[in-house]
Amino acid sequence: MEMQKRFGSTLQDKVVVVTGSSKGIGQGLAKIIAQEGAIVALAARDLAALETVQTEIEQAGGRAHRFALDLRRVDSIRSCFADIEEQLGPIDVLVNNAGMGNPIPAEQITEEDWDWMMDLNLKGTFFCCQEAGKRMLERNKGRIVNISSQASVVAIPHEAVYCASKGGLNMLTKTLAVEWSGRGVTVNAVGPTFVYTPGTAERLDDPQFLNQVLQKIPRGRVATIEDVASAVMYLASDHADMVTGTLLLVDGGWTAV
Repeated sequence: MEMQKRFGSTLQDKVVVVTGSSKGIGQGLAKIIAQEGAIVALAARDLAALETVQTEIEQAGGRAHRFALDLRRVDSIRSCFADIEEQLGPIDVLVNNAGMGNPIPAEQITEEDWDWMMDLNLKGTFFCCQEAGKRMLERNKGRIVNISSQASVVAIPHEAVYCASKGGLNMLTKTLAVEWSGRGVTVNAVGPTFVYTPGTAERLDDPQFLNQVLQKIPRGRVATIEDVASAVMYLASDHADMVTGTLLLVDGGWTAV
C-alpha cells in the first residue's frame, strides 16, 4: 500500500527508536513515524504488546522491529541500544517517550512513588540519551526528541513527582543540547497537554474533569496523538537542523494564559 508522507522523505529509511511504544502515545508515534518511511525500533518491557504493534505497522506497509527495554535498569538500556544498532544499523533518531504519571496528593506520596516515577521519567530517559548520544556523536549526526509535558512548566495538582520529573527532563534536554549540538546531535523536547489515549480515557471521559481541562486550553480541545507526532517528526527531521535545546509545547495555549 502506498503511504502518504506528510514530511517529504526526511525520515525515509532512517532508524528511529521509540521507547514505551507498546501503548498510548508511544504506540501512536511509532505507527505514524513508520508511515513516513522510517525503520522503527519498538522498545518496551512488554514484548507481546510490541508484537501487536509491529504486526499492525507491517500490515500497513511499514517496517518495525521489537526490542526489550526496562528503563529502570541501566543494564537493560545498554543492551537494548547495542542490540538495535547490531540488528538495524546506526540510530538516526531517538524518541524518548516512555514515562508515567500517577495522580497522588503531595502529602500522600511515598518514597516508592517518588523513586518509581523519577527512575522511569528522568533517570531512564537520561541513560537512553547517553546510549544513543554516544553512538550519534561518533558519527557527528543524530536527533534526540524527549517527550516532556506542559506539566514541566505549569503546576498540575496532585502531580508533584510528575511535574518535578518533567521539569528535570527539560533541563536535561537543554544541558545535552549545549554539550552535543556542536558535534552534530540536536536534543529537543515536546510538551503536550492532555492527550486522549486509553490511559487517560478514565479521567477525560469524566465530563467534570474534561470541562476543567478545557477551561485551561484556549484552543478548546485536548491534544491528539497526531498533534504530538507532528511536533516530534518536525524536530526529528532535517527541517529542524537549527533547532536544539528547546521545548516545543503542544498545549493549545494552556501555558500562554
